[in-house]
Amino acid sequence: MTMQPPVGSPPTCYRHGSRETHIRCTRCNKPICPDCMNAASVGFQCPDCVREGNRTSRPGRTVFGGSIAGERGTVTYVLIAVNVAIYVLNLVWSLALGASPQQVGQIAYGGGGPVLQFFATEPNGVASGEFYRLITADFVHIGIIHLALNMYALWLFGRETERLVGRWRFAVLYLLAGLGGTTLIYLFGSAGAGASASIFGLFGALIFFFRKLRANIGGLVTVIVLNLVITFVVPGISIFGHIGGLAAGAALGLGLAYAPRGQWRLPVQVGTLVGVFLVLAVLVALRTAAYGVFG
Repeated sequence: MTMQPPVGSPPTCYRHGSRETHIRCTRCNKPICPDCMNAASVGFQCPDCVREGNRTSRPGRTVFGGSIAGERGTVTYVLIAVNVAIYVLNLVWSLALGASPQQVGQIAYGGGGPVLQFFATEPNGVASGEFYRLITADFVHIGIIHLALNMYALWLFGRETERLVGRWRFAVLYLLAGLGGTTLIYLFGSAGAGASASIFGLFGALIFFFRKLRANIGGLVTVIVLNLVITFVVPGISIFGHIGGLAAGAALGLGLAYAPRGQWRLPVQVGTLVGVFLVLAVLVALRTAAYGVFG
């Protein structure tokens, strides 16, 4: 049973009854001792009022409506870890299938292996119902240099994009941009693998994010132009994957950046993400239906 102090005695802390205090919570007026004081804009608050305030207050948001938790870059680091893990899996799987150390070394630097065989975008496989390839191809890389270059770009531009739009918007943007790249690859009957389609998607989205923020886009435009030149000049690079990712990312960035503030922002942003996905899904369905004619 809680004992009440005698009438006329100094007040005691509501949590520590043996401690006299003359400080009260500015929100509920309960007496609090120094251990229970939490600085507020005016005076001090008790632990109960601080918890209640944290529970009812709205979390901070970025300029594009995302959670400020995206500043930590958690999704970016998870994506990098997944790509690296799949690269290692390809080497381990190759060993398990009987590849010699020399062959595994060749796979490590030059590509190949079971992961590439079963999960890269390949038109015959997708047309036969292996639609998962359109997603998994974004996480498969052809050798260590291919992986390292893409992961460095993801580390640079992924964190910035995640900071601007928050975690889940960034994750969906990344995946849909990759799907845009693999869809264009499939439409033109090509093959491809790697995260570069998603990275080009980040380029396209950041153009609109920076424009909305009135930031200088000169450096970003230079990076995009340089990478497009490399795409068309260097043999073996997936032109369709890069163009498809760039176009999908630009469309997504436009919708996310210029959605109206207020109650319509989230519906417009979600509508943009869903709309781009549906367009890509229709293109895949049409190409699959016509594969017997054009394949």
